[in-house]
Amino acid sequence: MPDKSPAFPSSAVVIGGGPAGLMAAEAMAQAGIDVQVFDAMPSVGRKFLLAGVGGMNITHSEAYPQFVARYAERQGEIEQLLRGFDADALRQWIHDLGIETFIGTSGRVFPTDMKAAPLLRAWLKRLRDQGVVLHTRHRWLGWNDDGSLRIAYPQGELRVHADAVVLALGGASWARLGSDGSWQPLLSERAVDISPLRPSNCGFEVQGWSALLVDKFAGAPLKNIALSMPGMTPRKGEFILKAQGVEGSLVYAWSAQLRQAIERTGHAQLLLDLLPDKPVDKIAQALAKPRGSRSMAKHLHGQLGIDGVKAGLLRELTTPATFTDPQALAQAIKALPITLISTRPLDEAISSAGGVRFEALDAGLMLRAMPGVFCAGEMLDWEAPTGGYLLTACFASGLQAGRAAAAWLQGAR
Repeated sequence: MPDKSPAFPSSAVVIGGGPAGLMAAEAMAQAGIDVQVFDAMPSVGRKFLLAGVGGMNITHSEAYPQFVARYAERQGEIEQLLRGFDADALRQWIHDLGIETFIGTSGRVFPTDMKAAPLLRAWLKRLRDQGVVLHTRHRWLGWNDDGSLRIAYPQGELRVHADAVVLALGGASWARLGSDGSWQPLLSERAVDISPLRPSNCGFEVQGWSALLVDKFAGAPLKNIALSMPGMTPRKGEFILKAQGVEGSLVYAWSAQLRQAIERTGHAQLLLDLLPDKPVDKIAQALAKPRGSRSMAKHLHGQLGIDGVKAGLLRELTTPATFTDPQALAQAIKALPITLISTRPLDEAISSAGGVRFEALDAGLMLRAMPGVFCAGEMLDWEAPTGGYLLTACFASGLQAGRAAAAWLQGAR
């Protein structure tokens, strides 16, 4: 039976309406190219808006060498992208939209009103003024035999003939917002090299907390502490004790190394410093002071301020004998071992690692196996901690893919 799907031609198509896709669309529109953006969700930028809940952290102000080092194994590839659009350029781009920014005490950069929605509204208006056409509730299903794109929409299916395509489909975290990783088999069957998607900036599970600890302290934050891995420099911050394990900003900062350790050996170890500003000898001296008839719990609280969830974890992760030896207890307070056995599910993660390997792409992020098809954003094989690094690289990769697609189209004409 012949294909009855309606068809229409387009110079350039972007699949995915997140920051990377919209930035690619803007770059092509600025080059005078007609651009159609297709997104499966009822509106674009949904994960971007969610990231702005509680404060839209758009980028980070730290020095460039430290900034690019956040991309770890893919530092070299991401640095190539940031040369065209770094944190300062991103701030200026936001200012050009009429949105001012400020640097918080942590060095993170925020819009002055802390919100994502006004920024997105201003950007979408500019895109529409540039002629970019947005199609929501349009899900990409792959390619037809003639090379046209298959696009499902409420009335059926479209065949879209595009001269250039930018794929910006996200990773596989927060599937309900559109990033579900369903693009993987569509590219794999086209011989595109893809690293499996795994959780990043995620929580981790332990073998099992005691029922007493869970009943009393599940959901409790641990503040003014430090975490490290064996042989690594501790980082200060906070995290949350969960019924299954641990999560929160300080855990996320270690997530890549923790996940990799679990992948290698089946487990990973975090070392918790309950008193990062107090040396071990001072702690031992305080613990060695006579406590008279006071309980050890009151002694810990009175001498060191350790109580609540901190005291609960100290009891959970040490032996009764440790509490009779001030030196051993001091050592435990400075390096309390938490053994992790798995990540929390991918769909709970803030972001994902893995994706289309850079080795499958040229310098303009075009797929070597598919001329005219470009990739950008979180669907690429890189990861970074929270703090504005994720968004900055998404914007930079979208701009690179869009510019390269425009140049490719103009060279093909």
